[in-house]
Amino acid sequence: WSGLGYYSRARNLHRTAQIIRDAHGAHFPEELETVMTLPGIGRSTAGAILAISRGQHHAILDGNVKRVLSRFHAVEGWPGRSDVEQQLWLLAEKHTPQKRTADYTQAIMDLGATLCTRSKPDCSSCPVAEGCEAHRQGRIAEFPGKKPPRVLSLKEVVMPVVLNTRGEVLLERRPPTGIWGGLWSLPECEPAELTQWRERQLPGTHKLREMEQIRHTFSHYQLLIQPFRIDVEAPLCRVADEGSGKWCSLSRLEELGLPAPVRRILARLE
Repeated sequence: WSGLGYYSRARNLHRTAQIIRDAHGAHFPEELETVMTLPGIGRSTAGAILAISRGQHHAILDGNVKRVLSRFHAVEGWPGRSDVEQQLWLLAEKHTPQKRTADYTQAIMDLGATLCTRSKPDCSSCPVAEGCEAHRQGRIAEFPGKKPPRVLSLKEVVMPVVLNTRGEVLLERRPPTGIWGGLWSLPECEPAELTQWRERQLPGTHKLREMEQIRHTFSHYQLLIQPFRIDVEAPLCRVADEGSGKWCSLSRLEELGLPAPVRRILARLE
């Protein structure tokens, strides 16, 4: 899963499996409201699961369906707005048939994934082009409405790259929740706290070498990482001694789940 992002999905899948085993007798629930209580499963996903696997009558509204309905009905506005989303839900429920719900659900998702794509939609091959309002108006590119631009905040962190004489790097496991939850990463501190971190974790004098900065973009902010290489003589330091970190050979990094930016930093060492 490392490098794919959305690490909470992996944890949600595992937790959901445990809940189904322990609370539902190892049988997947068949009520929409119950399915929606499972970790990581919202209204649309729950509806899709039950429509396709059980043939139940539930509307869905994933990204592809939002795009199809926004164009078919020329729905103005960004689908992320609550009022626009509510309008799309009403349209999704209106179009979802009582019979062959599973076929319709799969079909409208595939329509958005293969023909009514975000860029270069293939309207000439679309089976519902004649009824599409955006196509009739010649405004396909205007739907769905664009998300309002947002200036991402910038967060700066320092990541000490501590190497010992055995060719090992010091790594710490991230907390189970939050950014890069559960992955192994380099130690992290605020730029102004680097000296204190060194004194606390690496007693003695150690040479510090600045490495090239890395900028990583998340959905809500940008992370500017300043790595510093620190070579130590002894194979131990307080972080590893206290159990919150471990030494890992640079030749065995592929065995660990590492965030993509951390893997890029360590690749430069190799």
